[in-house]
Amino acid sequence: MTKLLEKAMQEVAKLPPSEQDAVAAILLEELTSEQRWADSFAKSQDQLAKLAQEALSEYNAGRTKPL
Repeated sequence: MTKLLEKAMQEVAKLPPSEQDAVAAILLEELTSEQRWADSFAKSQDQLAKLAQEALSEYNAGRTKPL
């Protein structure tokens, strides 16, 4: 565990149990969300590469406009 995480956990430990549970729920939800994002991103690499190739083809064909 990092020093920063240890410090955060020490501060959380000072809170009443209901607030500790609230912090824990937030942390667990964030970790779950991050894992879902990482899984989705990993599964989409082929599609992202295809979209990137399409964008480059459109650019090279002169079918894009500057933003």
